[in-house]
Amino acid sequence: MAATGDAATSSLATQLLNVKWGKQDVVIHVEAEETVQGIKRKLEAATSVGEKRMKLLGLKTRSGKPAGDTDTVADLKPGGRIMMMGTAEADIEKLNAVAEVAPHVQDDFDIQEEGMAELVELAERPEVQEKLRRRIQSCDVKVLNTPRPGKKLLVADIDYTIFDLNSSAERPDELARPYLHQFFAAAYADYDIVIWSATSMKWVEVKMRELGVSTHPDYKLAFMLDHRAMLTVQHPKYGLFDCKPLAFLWAKFPEHYGPHNTIMLDDLRRNYVLNKQQGLVIRPYRRAHLTRGTDRELLYLSAYLAKIAQLETLEGLAHRDWERYAKQEIRQLRKQADAEQEQQGQQDGGGS
Repeated sequence: MAATGDAATSSLATQLLNVKWGKQDVVIHVEAEETVQGIKRKLEAATSVGEKRMKLLGLKTRSGKPAGDTDTVADLKPGGRIMMMGTAEADIEKLNAVAEVAPHVQDDFDIQEEGMAELVELAERPEVQEKLRRRIQSCDVKVLNTPRPGKKLLVADIDYTIFDLNSSAERPDELARPYLHQFFAAAYADYDIVIWSATSMKWVEVKMRELGVSTHPDYKLAFMLDHRAMLTVQHPKYGLFDCKPLAFLWAKFPEHYGPHNTIMLDDLRRNYVLNKQQGLVIRPYRRAHLTRGTDRELLYLSAYLAKIAQLETLEGLAHRDWERYAKQEIRQLRKQADAEQEQQGQQDGGGS
């Protein structure tokens, strides 16, 4: 639990609890015998986020288990970082009022497909190459599972790619993109999976744990990266912005990965401007409470990744056409399944 002071301070009857909520740090006073539900009530008073809409991440008991509403402050593991997810009631009302008629909301800044051509030379600039060299030397990668020989590499973003960051829910898995675990489990057959987020590692780890990604039995993550592995680049037209250089990964694991076997999924094109040919832009996942029943992005991507995994090289693919190919592949698979089912039915009928 993130409280002010040292170990002696944490034993006092009243402590300060620091909770991260979006870009805000919310500080409340708590007492040792106060329950987690009491903490939620104080946070509701401080933020106007309803207790039922609120989710606290990183709140653990001293035994390491997720804390329940009846656990007390004294039961909580000290020193943990706590993040609150949830939207204020007034904001919920505004969202509900405009959600059905609101146009698709894009990120405040991104580079459109036609603008990517202007950035082709960016990766070759001496100052960018020098920044990349320093980043490779200074930033280490913590390997979670050893890269597997012969596997391609799938690099996935978190926020708005596989997770709706801005919506409210009682549990984080309600904000996971539909088909998330089926998607990673299917991809794992052909790809080593890497999570790369522009946030800090502590939140990457919390989100992946709470979503069940880092502990799922059907697939494993090779490693996770955060903002420290990103580069800040400058362009006369687009100014300063951060991006994710895949060359960082290729330099760290040259015997396993390269331009020939890597694909990156991200909702922002700017994140792969240094590796345009390896980038696939995915439709942002937002307003989960409205779209979770209709979003099929990861279902289509599963079919696409399985199709291109059969290729000797991924370099030079026109990923902008991925959805059309995926839908064709799914239709073909459905036809094949229907034909096999019909044939099986005829055999069963003939044998009766």
